[in-house]
Amino acid sequence: MSHWIGAITGGVASGKTTVTRWLEALGVHVADADVAAREAVAPGSKGLAEVVAAFGANVLTDDGSLDRAAMRHRVFADIAARQQLEAIIHPRVRRMLEAECRAADSVYAVAAIPLLAEGGGRSAYPWLDRIAVVDVPESVQLQRLQARDGVDETLARQMVAAQASRSDRLAIADDVLVNDASLDALRLQVEALHRRWSRLAAATAPAAT
Repeated sequence: MSHWIGAITGGVASGKTTVTRWLEALGVHVADADVAAREAVAPGSKGLAEVVAAFGANVLTDDGSLDRAAMRHRVFADIAARQQLEAIIHPRVRRMLEAECRAADSVYAVAAIPLLAEGGGRSAYPWLDRIAVVDVPESVQLQRLQARDGVDETLARQMVAAQASRSDRLAIADDVLVNDASLDALRLQVEALHRRWSRLAAATAPAAT
């Protein structure tokens, strides 16, 4: 079982998914916050029942699952509604991520949390041993967003502005992976991070009895 847990976070189009896939290829168990968020409001779940109680049955699709598009539209411009939704989902996601990471059989485990800075950072996730931020300049984010998602510059800027600032993310970082060059350069940083975290995990592992 893994008792040492690291987190990977970063802004939109920073390269987080690439980093976590490489870590998985190195044998690291990765728990994905996006997957946990979907499971937290799966049909029949207590989470979904709470969402319906708070927002009404019109947030459901015909098959009884959460209408994510309708929910996004509902909370996008309503801060109070968004906070209410997050209060239902986020605690469940945190519990699910911690349980999955602690049950992992790799040397250490990783929680992939895109909105870690926005979701309370280290204070909301006190069980994280280290936080690694995948960092890119905003100009690179904008270029990648436009190329990847086919959006114009105005929408790309809105997507970046909707997240925590680069400085806010870096403020919670123990380790930084700079992804402003080639994939090979990023891979070398990921491999170095893996070696570092493996050493730290081994150093804090409980002695065998």
